[in-house]
Amino acid sequence: MDLLKFVRRFFGVAWLCLGCLPLSAQRLEQGWMEAFSQVPSLWDRSDTVSVIFIGDVMMHTRQLQYDCTSFLEGIRDRLASADLAVANMEFTLAGEPYSGYPCFSAPDVYAEYVRDCGVDVFLTANNHILDKGVKGLERTLEVYRKMPGVRFTGAARDTLEERGNHPLIVPVRGLRIALVNFTYGTNVGGGSDWPKVNRMDKADISRALERAREQGADFVVALPHWGEEYALTHNARQEEMARWLAEQGADAVVGAHPHVVQDTSVVTTSGGRKVPVIYSLGNAVSNMSAPNTRLELAVTLRFVLRPWDSPRMLAPRLDFLWCTLPGRLTDNYRTLCVRDWIGRREAWMQPSDYDNMLSTYERVKTVTGIQD
Repeated sequence: MDLLKFVRRFFGVAWLCLGCLPLSAQRLEQGWMEAFSQVPSLWDRSDTVSVIFIGDVMMHTRQLQYDCTSFLEGIRDRLASADLAVANMEFTLAGEPYSGYPCFSAPDVYAEYVRDCGVDVFLTANNHILDKGVKGLERTLEVYRKMPGVRFTGAARDTLEERGNHPLIVPVRGLRIALVNFTYGTNVGGGSDWPKVNRMDKADISRALERAREQGADFVVALPHWGEEYALTHNARQEEMARWLAEQGADAVVGAHPHVVQDTSVVTTSGGRKVPVIYSLGNAVSNMSAPNTRLELAVTLRFVLRPWDSPRMLAPRLDFLWCTLPGRLTDNYRTLCVRDWIGRREAWMQPSDYDNMLSTYERVKTVTGIQD
């Protein structure tokens, strides 16, 4: 461990030490040696930092007819309780007139609501970010810049902003987490160099991963927008890219875009590192009703800190979510955790939707092999 990391980690976990040594005046009078004798117990203490990721936050035309400030209430506590929450914002904030598929433009209040639910980082590298052209992208990023309490990555206004958010380094309770977000492409071309959307370009991604390590990142998470829509299993190109990302230094890969949950794997690098790969989270909230599109994942990466030791990453926690449509559970859209609602069929306004949730849940688990 280099000196800078040691010093940073020392101060990041100092509160643990203070919590272990409540030195009263009486103990001080007994001498420093007695107080110091308590220090070895620090080696047995640890702390866990959690980072949660949710998939595509969408705003289809029908969603515009409803109050958006209830869409994520079913998972608000999960988002707020994590040390860091990250969401893929698959729409623009291009202003009125608002529109859904195929060219998304959502009200600014929607992004503010997602922020208020506890999301700290917005991902912007996706195929819809240029739906309203360069001006739509510029306005989206400007709104995010002015929004207190949130940061974004995946697109940048100029080289200065790109240096600050590609990678995006986020300090989290003594750790430095690097996020590298990029997309296979956009539905509408940019037409100019800036503002820039991060593309699936290996040379560009390699530079971002290198900068993450140079800037002292403890862990690097690659966040690709990739894959075949509606496919429950990843394709060969995703697998090749995941292996390349792992070899380049990514500690985890968490993908989006297919609008359904895809299978997961663990890549073993040539150096022996184990890198978890979650190929697709699916939709977090949307109006989609095609098979499997209403089931999604929340992925929580957990990092264990121990005083005087290097942090380590635990196995990811995977929680299946379900997006209920208006008239099914409530009179609005509501994303919920499946396991919280198993056995509560009587709570549904339309019980057949409960049956749909369970059958989709079992089918996707069977195909993907994911066990929550």
